Amino acid sequence: MPELPEVETVARDLAAQANGRTITGVEWLDWPRMIETPDEAGFRAGIAGRKILAVARRAKWVLATLEGGLTLAVHLRMSGSLVVYPADHPIDPYTHLVLALDDGRRIFFRDVRKFGRVRLLDAAGLAALDAHHGVEPLSDGFTPAVFARILAGKSTRIKPLLLDQALIAGLGNIYVDEALWHAKIHPERPAAAVQAKEAKALHGAIQEVLTKSITLGGSSFRDYRNGYGQQGGNQVSFAVYQRGGEPCQRCGGLIERMVVAQRGTHVCPKCQPR
Repeated sequence: MPELPEVETVARDLAAQANGRTITGVEWLDWPRMIETPDEAGFRAGIAGRKILAVARRAKWVLATLEGGLTLAVHLRMSGSLVVYPADHPIDPYTHLVLALDDGRRIFFRDVRKFGRVRLLDAAGLAALDAHHGVEPLSDGFTPAVFARILAGKSTRIKPLLLDQALIAGLGNIYVDEALWHAKIHPERPAAAVQAKEAKALHGAIQEVLTKSITLGGSSFRDYRNGYGQQGGNQVSFAVYQRGGEPCQRCGGLIERMVVAQRGTHVCPKCQPR
């Protein structure tokens, strides 16, 4: 958390507010370890005076294309947020990076747990980041046939397979649980045991839960905020995630919480038999 819908929402919000603006420099940085590359001095020098040409998303990364062939890549990890604030907005103890814009506004990177990371990449670095991730689940390239090939012959349990960013980019714990519930597939089923009809249903469920969440601005529990500092609205529509002990909306059975691949997992054992 944040996952694909939240990161997509943030990227769209930043694009709407910051495209065409110039980053005049780093106004605040109290956690230099969040800068993965280059070093702090190189980051400060490299980002100053760069115009933001576009903002997009790749997997769970926010990517701001900058003038001069560089890309600012931000990973929000567990508790990060990227918000554009006016010049007089206070910097709280959890804000670790502030980028000043030429119109007086500022981009705040706030991260309670300090897991978030920032990179300033050249073309080769951006290509390496891209190559590290698999197909985007909302792209034209993610067809039922492609998804079937990803599953084919793999003994890996279906949930950790779906969480593997090298195979499918951007999926996380929330939306995997939701998609598996919609497709009536147990999270511990081996991927190769998922039948063709089930795989097609799961493919559609993945795209459905992601698209719905983006429409609702993502899901907020504690820290996630969109690029305007507002909460998302998708959390009220969960079918299973964080609903352990509650009745299933589909069959009335009790939703159970279990651990799969070291992740808290929510499943209806009646609808999703092993």
